Amino acid sequence: MKMLFKGSEAIAEAAIRAGCRLYFGYPITPQSELTEYMSRRLPEVDGTFLQAESEVATVNMMYGASCTGKRVMTSTSSPGFSLMMEGVSYMAGAELPAVFVNVVRGGPGLGDIQPAQSDYFQATKGGGHGDYRMIVLAPHTIQESVDLMNLAFDLADKYRMLVTILADGMLGQMMEPVEFPEMRDPNGVPKKDWALTGASDHEPRKVTSFNIDPYGLEEMNLRYQATYKKVVENEIRYEEVNTKDADIIIAAYGTMARIVKTTIHLAEKEGIKVGLFRPITLWPFPYKQINKLADTVENVLTVEMSYGQMLEDVKLGVNGKAKTPFYGRSGGVVPTPTEVLEAVKKVMVGDLNG
Repeated sequence: MKMLFKGSEAIAEAAIRAGCRLYFGYPITPQSELTEYMSRRLPEVDGTFLQAESEVATVNMMYGASCTGKRVMTSTSSPGFSLMMEGVSYMAGAELPAVFVNVVRGGPGLGDIQPAQSDYFQATKGGGHGDYRMIVLAPHTIQESVDLMNLAFDLADKYRMLVTILADGMLGQMMEPVEFPEMRDPNGVPKKDWALTGASDHEPRKVTSFNIDPYGLEEMNLRYQATYKKVVENEIRYEEVNTKDADIIIAAYGTMARIVKTTIHLAEKEGIKVGLFRPITLWPFPYKQINKLADTVENVLTVEMSYGQMLEDVKLGVNGKAKTPFYGRSGGVVPTPTEVLEAVKKVMVGDLNG
């Protein structure tokens, strides 16, 4: 049965249904409804909600809670995510699974509360210190946000990694009918033999990212890299729309990809065949898949609500096989389908070069 839900609240309910019973967070627009929803809903399912005094406190609470092997998450928006970065690096180094939701707003700095995609670098390249990665999932509808929450927690547990859902202010604030999965038993989550559960002296355990010996620390880093390699081999996800026989392919993710789908219909009416390549995993990025598509067109146009952050990954994937023009807006300005169509037309006559 479908129910009408606001995006942030739907993500919260989906997390609970995925077995999350521990939430730590701090209100920040445009995701405060997620925090508010958790404060009401978690006590109803014997969960724990705690509003921390800051985002710095939030991520450190997550560190401790994740050490017990329980499913734990937080949500925030751009400046708040920046404050969490030291703890994110600590959690990645300790190989702790957890889910972060970043409902991106305009920046840099305090910025505004409007939707943006300018946190792409932070999410995919690592906003904290050290050689670590996070799996980054980018939904483009509220239903997909719900569907990806189960996956996010499963991937976090499978690889002992951090997973980020990268949404934006539009996705967090809009309302759509969604269908939720059945409630999962939090006790049915596979047991974690590394978790700190009061192990006896005969079975000592520790969770740490610290090793004073450089060779020992290098061994830890090599273990992380081996895990990341497995993620690249097994977890790349993407969507293609009308890419066969396309005159031009647009690369876009999240809400921007949703807008591009409308552009495709507008272009069809004018006899222009536009295809869409939508990365669902921003890390790992589907380089091989977009490289293959670049063989079929002259231009791969990247469209973002930023000034060209995913563009760098698109260029790496295309690897010179096609031109890589760019169109973007920032500061919370959302390009319309008609604007994107005008950019497509400029590319096709050579007025927007890559």
